[in-house]
Amino acid sequence: MEKTIIIVAGGQGMRFNAEKPKQFLYIRERPLTMHTIDLFHYYDRKMQIILCIAEEYFSYWESICEQFHFDVPLTLSPGGETRYHTVRNALSKVKKGNLVGIHDAVRPLVYKHTIDRCYEEAEKSGAAIPCINVHNTIREITETGSRWIDRKKLRAVQTPQAFQYDILMKGYEQEYSDSFTDDASVVESVGYPVKLVEGNPENIKITTQEDLVFAEAVFDYYKQKSGFF
Repeated sequence: MEKTIIIVAGGQGMRFNAEKPKQFLYIRERPLTMHTIDLFHYYDRKMQIILCIAEEYFSYWESICEQFHFDVPLTLSPGGETRYHTVRNALSKVKKGNLVGIHDAVRPLVYKHTIDRCYEEAEKSGAAIPCINVHNTIREITETGSRWIDRKKLRAVQTPQAFQYDILMKGYEQEYSDSFTDDASVVESVGYPVKLVEGNPENIKITTQEDLVFAEAVFDYYKQKSGFF
């Protein structure tokens, strides 16, 4: 089955206090989003790639593509008011019948095996998301203080989240709700179960300067070890 990846890069990244959104900051002398796109392009050269960015950054994106001689084939889609609206905008450009993955642009460390597991499980069961175990002790805030939670029953969710075309479209036909924290929650709200597959711990979402330092260290490690990145 043919595949699509929707790469969501619509945020402003205000926690970085940078002049431009975090998805355009550099890791090892290249914009972060380009590294993420490359991972999926190398994974499947025939994959349809849709990049969601704020419309006011379209011309900026085109200029940095020229600057870095970046020519991976992709379609631009305008960001929306929320992630939900951004993804819904992009769905109008998806090739009908494809398996559809949705990935954060600021997760440039997702491994091929993680991508494989997501698409393979989605093709088989309809919807799949990558998760990792929670290693820290977790407490829930209550009205009277806090209480311990068994971390063995918890998982930290990552992307890409992958879905069969009809299932994803059905989820995004409904109106927006504040309960939609990711694409899996959209699909679950219309009655479709979501399968969990193994993610990779390095697949962090870069939200702070410290995350950027970690990502650069991982890039350097794998370049020296195998040239993976």
